[in-house]
Amino acid sequence: MMLSFAIAYTAKRFVHRNLVVRGNAATVSPSFSFFWRRAFSGKTSYYYREKLSRNGLSELKLDDAVALFGEMVKSRPFPSIIEFSKLLSAIAKMNKFDVVISLGEQMQNLGMPHNHYTYSILINCFCRRSQLPLALAVLGKMMKLGYEPDIVTLNSLLNGFCHGNRISDAVALVDQMVEMGYKPDTVTFNTLIHGLFLHNKASEAVALIDRMVARGCQPDLFTYGTVVNGLCKRGDIDLALSLLKKMEKGKIEADVVIYNTIIDGLCKYKHMDDAFDLFNKMETKGIRPDVFTYSSLISCLCNYGRWSDASRLLSDMLEKNINPDLVTFSALIDAFVKEGKLVEAEKLYEEMIKRSIDPNIFTYSSLINGFCMLDRLGEAKQMLELMIRKDCLPNVVTYNTLIKGFCKAKRVDKGMELFREMSQRGLVGNTVTYTTLIHGFFQARDCDNAQMVFKQMVSDGVPPNIMTYNTLLDGLCKNGKLEKAMVVFEYLQRSKMEPTIYTYNTMIEGMCKAGKVEDGWDLFCNLSLKGVKPDVVAYNTMISGFCRKGSKEEADSLLKKMKEDGPLPNSGTYNTLIRARLRDGDQAASAELIKEMRSCGFAGDASTIGLVTNMLHDGRLDKSFLDMLS
Repeated sequence: MMLSFAIAYTAKRFVHRNLVVRGNAATVSPSFSFFWRRAFSGKTSYYYREKLSRNGLSELKLDDAVALFGEMVKSRPFPSIIEFSKLLSAIAKMNKFDVVISLGEQMQNLGMPHNHYTYSILINCFCRRSQLPLALAVLGKMMKLGYEPDIVTLNSLLNGFCHGNRISDAVALVDQMVEMGYKPDTVTFNTLIHGLFLHNKASEAVALIDRMVARGCQPDLFTYGTVVNGLCKRGDIDLALSLLKKMEKGKIEADVVIYNTIIDGLCKYKHMDDAFDLFNKMETKGIRPDVFTYSSLISCLCNYGRWSDASRLLSDMLEKNINPDLVTFSALIDAFVKEGKLVEAEKLYEEMIKRSIDPNIFTYSSLINGFCMLDRLGEAKQMLELMIRKDCLPNVVTYNTLIKGFCKAKRVDKGMELFREMSQRGLVGNTVTYTTLIHGFFQARDCDNAQMVFKQMVSDGVPPNIMTYNTLLDGLCKNGKLEKAMVVFEYLQRSKMEPTIYTYNTMIEGMCKAGKVEDGWDLFCNLSLKGVKPDVVAYNTMISGFCRKGSKEEADSLLKKMKEDGPLPNSGTYNTLIRARLRDGDQAASAELIKEMRSCGFAGDASTIGLVTNMLHDGRLDKSFLDMLS
């Protein structure tokens, strides 16, 4: 029989673990033998009704439920099918669907006929286990025996379609339900709406709302909330606002949850003014904002750098006796840290502690970042130790922040200590970790250890990105290791990774500074062939290289090209050329370049003014040059 096949197909695991069926006789695993051996043939129906009453079921554990089933099937006569239905339903509510299916097979093997309710329970269990073909087989048998499925059964099947990647079948099922005279309820529509969003069919979900109303099924707040939430997650905020207006027309009052969902969506998609308009509207309607409302708005203000407005909103929140939570404090602390307002961030942290709100990893990491930004590395390390003592274990981001702080302060040895510490804690460094350490060693002019970290990175299976290669090339070039940089650069060009303009500028500068200006020029000329447009840095680097080589004509030619085709010359371009002309003693050309530079709104930089000052001191220049520059 199909039902027997269906149940047997899915219930093997539990059967072998707890109830092993041999023929039609049921024997029990040792863990249930105590219960199974007890014969309750004398127990009355009243006894089972009491056991399966609402009070009895509320405290029922799985093992007790299976044991009770054993007692029931040993009783003569059998308890009514209603009592079995109650027991199977209770086990299904424990999400033990395989157990329900196994017990259903036991009943069939013992010759106990299923009724409408037990069939519905089995269909639900197969659907929840994503076994739709078996659920449909049970439905077919149920209807063949003359049992018409009710709306609950069909809703279970609908849920199975929605979660089984059969959304078109789900939509068709609802249409068939209407044709057959069923009246879909809010559960039907809520299930289908949820399924439509699961399959990225937002417009169909919104249209379903109108269909519900047309069919006399007024959507409830939960339905509207489901649609609004789905729309906001997708970024369809305009549709969500439109739905809010439909609710108002239908005289359905949106609750704080729906308002919060839309406000949060508006904040995340940078519609801050609209978010505050909606916030004011909900207050006008007498809907009291909660901590979630304020947290969304405060985070949004912080992201826009509106610290004073965020602080005012926090004060407003406190005046209304709405206590800020961890999310509120963490958002403010992170925002103040990023703005360099560490004092304010520390005050908020102290307020958190006073309110007995435990900081989380995000809060601690933000403060550590703040300390590192101001080179307060001792306090940053103490904060790391504190979070560990508080059982808030740091993650890779936390360690990366601290490692970067120490490397920036040219204490790469401390950065390596932290790297080893995180490894001991079972954390694997990521691309950022290794790239930061490579940069730190190059800053300390320790090329050997920088290359060693890169080799370890590759060995550990951590993929270098273009930032890693740029850091490696920049460090090698600046430390006079052009040949090694060329090896890395050639490997990079053969790989699938796309070098950036920064990569090419680094190599052009490295070549020019090593006296290989022609190689740098060849690379510069090939940029367009690689689909890369030279930027002002590339031009300035080549102009500097030509000036260092004494090729004034080539440098002037590049300046002319910049004026004609772009990018336009900047302060660096003019200052490089002015210094070159001054060193060559070409005062007239220098004066012309200074005038041109000033007309473009640029001034002499520190290097140019320093050179002019020295030349004035030596008597090689007239004071008018310094006046022109300043």
